[in-house]
Amino acid sequence: MNTFLEIILKTLVVTLVALTGFAYLTLLERKFIGRLQARYGPNRVGPLGLLQPLAEALKLIVKESVTPEKVDRPMFFLAPILAVVPALALFAVIPFGKGPVLQLASNVNVGMLYVAAVLGTAVYGIAIAGWSSNNKYASLGGLRAAAQVVSYELAMGLSMVTVVLLAGSASLDGIVQAQQPGNILGWNILKVPVGFVAASVFAITSLAELARAPYDLVDAEQELTAGYITEYSGMKFALFFMSEYIKMIALSALFATFFLGGWSGPFVNSLASPVAEILSLIYFIIKVLACLLLMVLVRATLPRLRYDKLMAFGWKMLLPVSLVNVIVTALMILLGIF
Repeated sequence: MNTFLEIILKTLVVTLVALTGFAYLTLLERKFIGRLQARYGPNRVGPLGLLQPLAEALKLIVKESVTPEKVDRPMFFLAPILAVVPALALFAVIPFGKGPVLQLASNVNVGMLYVAAVLGTAVYGIAIAGWSSNNKYASLGGLRAAAQVVSYELAMGLSMVTVVLLAGSASLDGIVQAQQPGNILGWNILKVPVGFVAASVFAITSLAELARAPYDLVDAEQELTAGYITEYSGMKFALFFMSEYIKMIALSALFATFFLGGWSGPFVNSLASPVAEILSLIYFIIKVLACLLLMVLVRATLPRLRYDKLMAFGWKMLLPVSLVNVIVTALMILLGIF
């Protein structure tokens, strides 16, 4: 019973942190892009604009939620939930720091399979939203999302296979331990060439998984108005918005775990337990923030790809490169190089 209550408590804390992180990630993105474009970004609501996310949340809560007459109502209401739940579920197996206190279920033997399964379900919310809206723009956005995810998840899955081969474990905690905590040179991204290639493929496919620039074809304003969320408003719209930013945090955390040593860093293994756990959490947060800022930078600087170029890049470039990378990794392990 105590273990069950502990898991429930940890789940509530992680969910609260994820929801708060989503709110302030939007502020961070707007501030960062504002600085890149020589402007301030939100700075009116609260000191330094820190209450802007709260103001926008209240606005979306009280805003009228319009449901068009000819939508498929059950599916229309279910789609936002199907988008948010997988984004939150990804946090279940991510080790946030050293020790059992900062972990939910990260030491499960099939953690990587769990991640792959959850990522595979994330597109259903978008596809169902487009289909149930009874709107041509929304339907095209949903179809694009489904085709885009199929194209990129294969390469993403193969990059994750490379990580499993390098670590010799499908447990995310085992993957962190295999990167020699305390030794930066043990990080997978520095295991040239295969680790760096896998990290690059995972980073590119993560942006496609999120449908963010330069892969935001599912809601391209110039072509599809707002794509799959054209008919959504109020809190239902906010849930789609929430799912994107929570998944940004989750994928950044996964990238840090797979390729940047996770919670590992200097002095983590040499300090007393409580201090080491806090330090490991700080290292993990810094790595996740660095990945998030890179995502924002990509959005602010790169133009949107044309759709046929996007699909060709996924099938003709990333998939063959990922497949060859898995084969080379297996050969290098067989030869005792890793």
